[in-house]
Amino acid sequence: MGLVSGYEVIAECTSKGMVAGSFNTTNLETTMGIAQAIENTGVPTFIQVAPTNAVLSGFEYIYDMVARRVASIDVPVALHLDHGRSLDDVRAALGAGFTSIMMDASAYPFEENIDLSIQAAQLCPAEVSVEAELGGIGGKEDDHGPERETATDPSQVADFVDKTGCDMLAVSVGNVHGFHPDARIDTDLLRAVQEASSVPLVIHGGSGLPHEQLGALAEYNVVKVNVATDLRMAMIRTFGEAYTANPNEYSLIRVSQSAVTAITEVVEERIRIFNPKF
Repeated sequence: MGLVSGYEVIAECTSKGMVAGSFNTTNLETTMGIAQAIENTGVPTFIQVAPTNAVLSGFEYIYDMVARRVASIDVPVALHLDHGRSLDDVRAALGAGFTSIMMDASAYPFEENIDLSIQAAQLCPAEVSVEAELGGIGGKEDDHGPERETATDPSQVADFVDKTGCDMLAVSVGNVHGFHPDARIDTDLLRAVQEASSVPLVIHGGSGLPHEQLGALAEYNVVKVNVATDLRMAMIRTFGEAYTANPNEYSLIRVSQSAVTAITEVVEERIRIFNPKF
């Protein structure tokens, strides 16, 4: 099928009551593991990368790697820019061929967030979906985190969505970047945000949230859940265990294949947790 617009993934999921996982890639092993899980489950999915994880390869290599692998998958998959912090990030991802972008200007005051989100949307071709963020999500995305965690204010949601024209809204409702097993979604706040929003919602920090909450997110018009830490931990753990078992291990391909299997298992489990009815 090849890469599709983010709009197609959103439409497929909203029409069927599904939640798309949005899984961060960094390298070949992560990409192969994510793609295999998508193939196994048949659920529309986003593969994404943040600028902080494209510093080694650049967006073009990420695009080439993902596009080549998903060309043989008969499931809608979009390639998404995660946490674009600047208009230059957006331009670079679009130039590489990304089919969905996030402009994260949540660190700025409300009106500046709106202005930057509008400018990002204006850079995008009509077929590229746009995610914006309102509220400051706690924890760290790689080495980046907000100066303070700020819950999404439901009273600002309708105005923000209307002015920015975003297609998805990332919200701060108790979710935390990274692995925080004590994190919990404030479902009352999430419901208030849902009722105020005319577009589907996005939950970041899916690695540490309880399974029962993740499995109920479709009820709150959540269309996308981001997962990164779980995948990275699976890969690092695989290499660490291989070294511990045999410090003289030299077969990089054997360990890499084991990492792909571990990542596939994590991604497939997450997709099924998000979609318990499918």
